[in-house]
Amino acid sequence: MATFLYRLGRLAFRRRWYVALVWAAVLAAVGLGAMKAPAAADEEFSMPGIESQQAFDLLEERFPGTTADGATARVVFVAPGGEKVTASENKEAVEAAVAELGDGSQVASAVDPFTAGAVSKDGTTAYTTVTYKVGAADLTDASKTQLEETLVEARDSGLTVEAGGTAMESEGGPGGAAEAIGIAIAAVVLLVTFGSLAAAGLPLLTAIIGVGVSMATILALASTLGLSSTTGTLAMMLGLAVGIDYALFVVSRYREERAKGKAPQEAVALATGTAGSAVVFAGLTVVIALAGLSVVGIPMLTKMGLAAAGAVVIGVLIALTLVPAFLGFWPNAVMARKARRKGRIEEAPKDNGGTRWARFVLRRPLPVLLLGVVGLGALAMPVMDLQLGMPGDEAKSTSTTERRAYDALAEGFGPGFNGPLTVVVDAQGADDPKAAADAVSKEIGGTEGVVSVSPARFNDAGDTAVLSVVPATAPTDEKTKDLVTTIRGERPGVESETGATFEVTGTTALNIDISEKVQSALVPYLVVVVGLAVILLMLVFRSVLVPLKAALGFLLSVLASLGAVVVVFQQGHGAELFGVEQTGPIMSLMPIFLVGIVFGLAMDYEVFLVSRMREAYVHGESPAQAVTSGFRHSARVVVAAALIMIAVFAGFIGESDSMIKMIGFGLATAVLFDAFVVRMAIVPAVLALLGDKAWWLPKWLDRILPRVDVEGEALNRPAEPAATAPAEKEVARAGR
Repeated sequence: MATFLYRLGRLAFRRRWYVALVWAAVLAAVGLGAMKAPAAADEEFSMPGIESQQAFDLLEERFPGTTADGATARVVFVAPGGEKVTASENKEAVEAAVAELGDGSQVASAVDPFTAGAVSKDGTTAYTTVTYKVGAADLTDASKTQLEETLVEARDSGLTVEAGGTAMESEGGPGGAAEAIGIAIAAVVLLVTFGSLAAAGLPLLTAIIGVGVSMATILALASTLGLSSTTGTLAMMLGLAVGIDYALFVVSRYREERAKGKAPQEAVALATGTAGSAVVFAGLTVVIALAGLSVVGIPMLTKMGLAAAGAVVIGVLIALTLVPAFLGFWPNAVMARKARRKGRIEEAPKDNGGTRWARFVLRRPLPVLLLGVVGLGALAMPVMDLQLGMPGDEAKSTSTTERRAYDALAEGFGPGFNGPLTVVVDAQGADDPKAAADAVSKEIGGTEGVVSVSPARFNDAGDTAVLSVVPATAPTDEKTKDLVTTIRGERPGVESETGATFEVTGTTALNIDISEKVQSALVPYLVVVVGLAVILLMLVFRSVLVPLKAALGFLLSVLASLGAVVVVFQQGHGAELFGVEQTGPIMSLMPIFLVGIVFGLAMDYEVFLVSRMREAYVHGESPAQAVTSGFRHSARVVVAAALIMIAVFAGFIGESDSMIKMIGFGLATAVLFDAFVVRMAIVPAVLALLGDKAWWLPKWLDRILPRVDVEGEALNRPAEPAATAPAEKEVARAGR
């Protein structure tokens, strides 16, 4: 591996113009393809194997066309204090607004609340549902403007008017601000770390090129592969973060080799052969974690994981080819200003912050280990209270009309009104379908926690009915989850009595089912991903205990970060600091996201830091000296890489979308815990306690595992006979 990458880096340095032109051509080609490709459609969320999805599929089969993904807007009218919405003046204003809402060219219908019974019992609140002929993404500006102007006119009559629904959704997702903040902080960190504008700018430039290639490829293939507009969110986030980090490690090793007196071409080749090997295996762990998301069984999540894995692969290829080529264009510019001013490059001092910290840990490994484990364990404790769900309008800011509409409906019609359950009655096996539907309605209506059940609506064949069930509790309340379980538990009795069966679906039931499926998939996912990564790390480190320690440290950091998410987003402690106005359940996919993404990133730091320790140990240093050497060369760069990751992820905390905010916070805290507590404190403490045992590998396993030479041992082998030769000459001979 090291020898191959050594030659690749040397070739990229010598043929730098060709390498740069090839990447420019690739970027131009995929960019042109992205511009000519049709726009990505909004992917319809599906999750095979859960009851709510099966019920939805049955609805599509028995009620063709009725479940089309047309946009909706639910407009809520609240009378002024002390008045009724049914009063003549208020009623006229509502009817006028409904007529105006139903007049658009894209509008299918707008229901009159007074004829549909959509008025609260106390007469203060009414609502209308506006259904559109097209999906939310296809609504024209004219349709949106008409909706907004109608709301304003209705408010002028003295009514409080708010609106929710898919028609009100704006184009969410991470925008330019998040990336700009992350890149700006990354630039400052790189400048402080390297002391050179060129050295700071090179990783940023190559990362941006890599993200450009990745995103353009995703857009170009979106319609062909069925990718949605949200598929690239994770790819952009991770592509930027790992792209900067991988280039950072190669540039840092290049500067180190130059400080040893190597010529630019030789320094590039050695940096690619050693740091490049670590980049390859670090990238592989990230790819394994992301591709492993397919284990969960959610098509959308699988596509997001594979797209992000592709972005990581491109980041690795950029680091191994384009970074060496750019170093060929600016071999001296990336060196520190002091070195360029003196006209000579001096080797770094033996002592730095990394070695001082390593010696501190080596002197007291047990206290450091206990403090790190106990601290992360305490932060992980809130995970015991974790509640999963899918935040809706209730999680939005009170400054939004969607949140105010949600609150108005909950106050006027009860908290469960915002999350009705849809019951699909399959009466094909019943002698009397209508009697069967009535029996189901009566059974569910008598269940504790049910406020109301709508009259059955049959399909044209008369063999399938739909009921709308309003719970007494809010969609994200645990009691609602218990109610869904209770209703489903009544199915066997109804089926034996009537010959008909039913299934429960709707947004609320779907969210409950997703949470349960994600929780059940988490353990198999961990087994697959962690198992494969442990095997991969055994190849890298030729050790059993080091990979196991890496995996256990990751579990500590991810549980601690998930605990921090629970504290802020569920329990509300410090929520205002992060712009969280409404606490609630944690997004169902959050644990999977954290496990998948953070595992890959955690292994990045493990590979970069411990591979230098392994390199020193293989070359004859004692275990303690190897730990110190690893920190001397890698600590500063790992800290810079972690700060860059944190900056990129933390930039997404400023997004208005609560789910993206939650993901950004979770990833930023996970990197913080993993890099600074696990890798910088727990790892050296464990290695100090284990000593030589840390690098133990059974002989039979040593014979089975292929040798990949991440340490670059083969690059020094030709020079071994000349024991008195300077190290510079040994490495030079290896390159011939």
